[in-house]
Amino acid sequence: MTGLWKTWITLWCWGVVLFGAVLATAGVPALDGLVRALYAILSAQPLPDAFLDAPGMRFSVALMGAVSLGWGFTVLFLLPAIHAAGAPAWRGLTAAVVIWFVIDGALSAATGFALNIVPNTALATAYFVPLLASGALKSAH
Repeated sequence: MTGLWKTWITLWCWGVVLFGAVLATAGVPALDGLVRALYAILSAQPLPDAFLDAPGMRFSVALMGAVSLGWGFTVLFLLPAIHAAGAPAWRGLTAAVVIWFVIDGALSAATGFALNIVPNTALATAYFVPLLASGALKSAH
């Protein structure tokens, strides 16, 4: 993967990192405005003002932010190795993206946040466009 597609996938990683940073702000009540707005947009029902203060909720959302930050930075820092390894590494990363997409979508729908499938689809599409356009999944043999 080179040129535009390499830049695109790098920006995709930074998007995952940014999303994680937004979720992580749930851990600090004075900074949780973006998380509250995000949940309000994605919720199928109005959320109470104190929804983040429910037992474990603030912790869970902030923890998901940390996980997303870690996932984004992990892929970002491993991109040179993934590029060097070629198709097998891209296939492994792609399997991880598909697993995330399916499980996250199913849980989003099951918990009343089905609208979360829309940004998930955008994120998955933003991954698959450079992947498929660059031919990164094709073996060199």
